[in-house]
Amino acid sequence: MSKISIIAAVADNYAIGKSNNLPWHLPADLMHFRQLTTGHAVVMGKRTFESLANGPLPNRKNIVLTSIMSEGVNEHYFEADSLEDAIYLCEHEDHVFIMGGATVYKQCVDKVDSMYITWIHHDFLADTYFPEINFDEWNEVSMENHESDQKNPYPYSFAYYERK
Repeated sequence: MSKISIIAAVADNYAIGKSNNLPWHLPADLMHFRQLTTGHAVVMGKRTFESLANGPLPNRKNIVLTSIMSEGVNEHYFEADSLEDAIYLCEHEDHVFIMGGATVYKQCVDKVDSMYITWIHHDFLADTYFPEINFDEWNEVSMENHESDQKNPYPYSFAYYERK
């Protein structure tokens, strides 16, 4: 059985997206995301997939949740019409990362083993929000705080949680 984790960047006001993009640019978070997910499977909704500037993420098994399956076979990513089917496609993966968007996070928050959250310490105008989490059900395993700098305009924290 694969380990299943949520991975997300979340603002203090739980914002995660605006107009199908991130409301911020934090190179440190992008590098953290790449380090954690490379070599593993990533599961995302169709809109999140469409927001990827360069298409499927390299060196990862990309699975796109969609209600309208494409014709034929795509060699760069897989499609699934349910979270259960997406997880089934990952049966031989050691770690599966659920990477959004909001609807997918809401579907799976009660099914995952752990969460990797980058907390962006700022409130953003957004049209997409991370679901409210009952943190009584989670143990904070680690929290790594970072100040803003020339490349990263907002303070942020890398947090790791495991289900109690």
